[in-house]
Amino acid sequence: MYIKRKLSKSLESYSSLRFGCNFKSKKRFSHQATVGIGGNLGDVKRRFEHLFFALKREKRIELIKTSLILKNPPFGYLAQDDFFNSIMIIDTSMQAKEFLRFLQRVEKKFGRKRSFANAPRTLDLDIIFFDKQVLNTPTLTLPHPEWYKRESVLIPLARLKR
Repeated sequence: MYIKRKLSKSLESYSSLRFGCNFKSKKRFSHQATVGIGGNLGDVKRRFEHLFFALKREKRIELIKTSLILKNPPFGYLAQDDFFNSIMIIDTSMQAKEFLRFLQRVEKKFGRKRSFANAPRTLDLDIIFFDKQVLNTPTLTLPHPEWYKRESVLIPLARLKR
């Protein structure tokens, strides 16, 4: 069950037992990642719940916090449904590039198909921050480029800091 709240004419937030929460941490991993999650195809909130449990089962990560879920209009390619977005703080034993490959495999398991930039998608997992690393390679840029311009990141991230 979700608690829905209207934030503005075009934005809504949803919180639940698993989104908008802090979890007890054993702090056994050496890296911390801030991961943006999003999607707009199918039952996205249900998919987020399945993602939550899939990540809880993964031995190389530990969920630390989840933000509320934000429903917001698309950007870039506008002829598509609104997106649902959230943020997860994850402790991991993986290095940044290994963690990226892990997230790409998770996306694929959840039916992600890459067709064009800003296309509709079942699940999108983006590393926003990884520790305090600054990195710019062909496959990974840290922090995530233009994260500070996106409501889909800023609003859930601000709610995590409360």
